This record gives sequence, structure tokens and C-alpha cells, in this order.
Amino acid sequence: MGSLDIKSKQMRSTIITEKNHESGFDGVRFANRILKEGIKTLVKPQCAAVHTLSKPQFNTLYGNLANLPNKVRSYVEENAKLCRPDNIHICDGSDKENDLLLYILQKDGMIKPLPKLDNWLTIIATEDEKETRPTVKEGVTAQLNNWMNIEDMESELNIRFPGCMSGRTMFVIPFSMGPLNSPLSKIGIQLTDSPYVVASMRIMTRMGSNVLDILGGSDFIKCLHSVGCPLPLKEPSLHSHWPCNPKKTLIAHLPERNEICSFGSGYGGNSLLGKKCFALRLGQFWHRGKDGDDIAWMKFDKDGRLRAINPEAGFFGVAPGTSMKTNPNAMETVMSNTVFTNVAETSDGGVFWEGMEGEVDLDDVKVKSWLGIQDWTKSSGTSAAHPNSRFCTPASQCPIMDPLWESPEGVPIEAIIFGGRRPEGVPLVYEAFSWQHGVFIGGAMRSEATAAAEHKAKVIMHDPFAMRPFFGYNFGHYLKHWLSFQDNADYNLPKIFHVNWFRKNGTGSFMWPGFGENSRVLDWIFRRVDGEDCAQRSAIGYVPKPGSIDLSGLKEKVDMEGLFSLSQEFWQQECRDIENTLKSKSMKTCHQKSCKNSVA
Repeated sequence: MGSLDIKSKQMRSTIITEKNHESGFDGVRFANRILKEGIKTLVKPQCAAVHTLSKPQFNTLYGNLANLPNKVRSYVEENAKLCRPDNIHICDGSDKENDLLLYILQKDGMIKPLPKLDNWLTIIATEDEKETRPTVKEGVTAQLNNWMNIEDMESELNIRFPGCMSGRTMFVIPFSMGPLNSPLSKIGIQLTDSPYVVASMRIMTRMGSNVLDILGGSDFIKCLHSVGCPLPLKEPSLHSHWPCNPKKTLIAHLPERNEICSFGSGYGGNSLLGKKCFALRLGQFWHRGKDGDDIAWMKFDKDGRLRAINPEAGFFGVAPGTSMKTNPNAMETVMSNTVFTNVAETSDGGVFWEGMEGEVDLDDVKVKSWLGIQDWTKSSGTSAAHPNSRFCTPASQCPIMDPLWESPEGVPIEAIIFGGRRPEGVPLVYEAFSWQHGVFIGGAMRSEATAAAEHKAKVIMHDPFAMRPFFGYNFGHYLKHWLSFQDNADYNLPKIFHVNWFRKNGTGSFMWPGFGENSRVLDWIFRRVDGEDCAQRSAIGYVPKPGSIDLSGLKEKVDMEGLFSLSQEFWQQECRDIENTLKSKSMKTCHQKSCKNSVA
């Protein structure tokens, strides 16, 4: 049995922004509107019926169990008997419901308003370990996936979930990953005792009663989540308002049952089960690829053209480093309807994180750090925001969103771009010689660790396909699946590229300006896709011909020769490191059994 992936990620200061339906914000008026108007409207008489699931009875505060599709109702009733919540709330995704949940979160001290913005502030279980992760050499620790046999997993789940929602409300969240009615989309039902999860899933997915209309009697992905803190609390009071159970945190994926179970965590990716658990891990069992710094579900259409949808409806972005200078579109997107987690607050009702110094005058406002340090300054000895603090914001608010992003058939894919953080040796951009070579580039990717990874130091780690924490099955089988596409003559395979915005010179400065200037590299990639002769062969792939990347209008001089220099010594060592990694940790698949039972 593999070791459990138990993580403690406490949310010390979560700020939610939600656009007010009225001008300005008045907390008393808002509360009165919810209590007097919202509750009367939302909780209709027929929704307050008591449904007998087993002793004791459970009160359905919102919605009607009898109106759920039979399979969904059975799933809800089964887990209500197991988790024993006091109440059940069937989510419809309406604005009034969202107002009610935000009021509850504010009352419980989990969110607060942001007046300045006119808003509101892994384990794998399969029958066979080899289905989940590659067999490693003796003495080598496996790094791609954690595995547990199903019997042991059942035992661990049975220790945790019985009675875990006592004193709390079980929320039933019907959601779609991908546009409604798209043949590439999948529907899930998440059960959770966290209103924060409901508010966030409303942003990150297509959520609401219309999903149930589309689902009908079909199957769905079962997603069970609990913060693991039944009421009244047996342990001493929580250090914050954020309930979680870090000592027993466990995230289990059971693909044979199309099921995800998450216990003890309040962290975004481990509680919003539509994200990395569903979209990245279980999503791999529907013969789709995932690529890029976010998520895409890809599938070849009847004409052999690769198409993709975004299964998510929101962005879950890292806040530090984001500013009007580095990413103005992201800053415009988060101005409303946004959940900020573990960022700092300003005394004038706004938010702050490292990188916003150009937008927030620290001499004019006081800053409260994510750890609650009042009057935070740069000399306080700690950062204002957590290095991995996040914003959760609707994708539809992005000012440059493609008008076809919700297209049910998906958008055509003509290029796949891998990217890693490599401070030395790796050029700005290069193109694979072939599909097989491109798959090798993806599988051999190495990158400097970020704040989202478990490494604290800036080490270079093997990060195949930028998917190391998210593989749903044996990496050897994953590679085989990607390579198999070249054997189908009917497929129009996209070109594959690798980019590196993070190369540094001898003084430690970035050699490429990055951010919006990266569009110059994309322009070269587009021209290559169109067949333009603007590349030349190198030892590692096709690189731009001199002068083929448009540098007109750049304010600073760029050392293009240095950006594309290839050190023979560096690449020989790179080859040795890749070979050692693949031999010791990845490529020994041992058998050809189907990976349909794999988990992540």
C-alpha cells in the first residue's frame, strides 16, 4: 500500500468579492433583504418537507428530493445516511441562492465585504498498483501518483465519513464540466458540507438546476466532500473560522466507480472536486488529453481534427505577481464576482499581494497580511499574501475571452505548447521535429519548482506534460496513448512546441521581457502553423531563423543570440538526467493491462 497523501492547507483569511445588486454596500440592509425577502422567496413551503432517509430524519431546507432524477436521489440519500447531516440543500445556481450562501459565510466570519471594489471580499485506489503508477527500481521512491488497493481505501474512507456532517448542512451541487449540451462535457454531482465550496463551484463550473434537466436518468461523476468537522467540535476551537481536519485529510479517486471522495480539506483544488480531481485526473479515462497551464479536454472529431473545450467556467489563478503591468486582463477580470483566498487586505477596502506595489500606495493605506498581521510592512519579516494565494473568478468576465469558448463542439487545436521554468540552457521557443519527438519533449519536461509545488527551494524537477501531480494512471500507459495518435492516418496532428520565458543571464536577470511580449513568440508559432519557412533545424528541434521573431517596438534590447544559444555541455547533462529519470521512475510499465481502473 502506498503512503497516504495527507496535506494540511489552512485558509487563514479568505475574502470573497461578489458584485452587489444594489449600488454601494450596506451590511444591515443586505442581511435584512436575505432574511426578510430572500428566505421567504427561496424556501418555499414544499421545499421544507422532511424526508425520511433513515433514523434520524433529515430536513430538506432548500429544493425537493422528490424532484431529483432517481440515480441522483439515491446517491444523495445513501450519503446522507452515511454522513448524517442535519439538513439538505439542493442547489439551483440562482442569484438569490448565492446571496443566501454569502450571507451565511459572512455571518460565520468566513468572508467579508470589499467596499473599494463594490464587491464581496491525493490518493489513488485500483485493483492493481501497476495501473496507477509505473514500477520503479529497487530503492527508488515513486513520484508519479500515490496508490492504495481498494480494500484498504474502503477502510480508510469508512473511518472518516460516518457522521462527518453532523450539525452541518449537506449541499447537493449539480454541475457540468464543459458547455451544457456539448458532446465533450461531463456532468457531476458534488455533495459537500461547505458553503464556500458551493459559492466557488458556482464560479468554476456550469452549476444549477438546468444541469439536472440535461442529466435526466444518465450516469454522472460522484463527488463526495466533507471538511471533516462535525458539530459540536470535539477538539479545541479552530485557529481560524475555516473548518478542516488536516490530520485525516485524504483525497481518493475511484475511477472504476466514477467516484471522488475528499475528506478534511478546505483547500480549493481538494474541495472543489470539479477541478483537478475531476477535470485533470478522472478526465484522463475518457481518452482526452490535457495540456497547457490550465485545463483542456481534447478529442478528434469525425473529420480527424483535434478539438478542445475548457471544462471549467472560471480561472483559479495565483495572485502574487499579477498586476496591471504583468497581466491587465486578469486584473480587469477579478474586479467583481471573485473569491480571493489568503491575500492581504487594505484599510480602504481593497486587496493586496506582492506585485501590486504599482497599484496600491503603501504610504496611504494600511495592510493586514494574510496571517492577520496589522499594519504589515515589507520589514515585517513575512509576505503580505501567501505565495500560493488565489483568485477564483468567472472566465466570462475576461475582456479578451474568445467568443467561441462556450462552443459545444469545441475549438480546433492546431498547436500544442509545452512550457517550463528553466533559468538556463533552454531556448525561448523551439518546435518538435515530429509528433513522436513532441511527445518525448512533453514527457521529458523539467521545470523549476513554484509555490504551488511541494518543494520550497527552487529545484529543477521532472514535470512530464506539466502534469506531475495530476496523472490519473500509469505514466508509461499515458505516453503510449499519446504516441498512438501517429498511427491513425485520419488524424490531423497539431504541431508541438516548447517555450521558456524564464531564461536568465549571467547576472541573474531575465533575458526575455515576458508577459504581453510573449505574443511575439505566439506570432512566430502561428506563422509556423500556417507553413511559413521561418525556422531552422537545431540539435533539439526547429528554432526561429534570425530576425523571424518581430521585435519592433520593444523598449529594451533583447539578447536574441543568448536566448537561443545551445550549450553542448548543458544538453548532454540534460540527456543524462532525462534518461535516469525515465529509467528509474517512469517507463517500466510491466504489463499491457487496460488502465480503465487507474486513479489519480
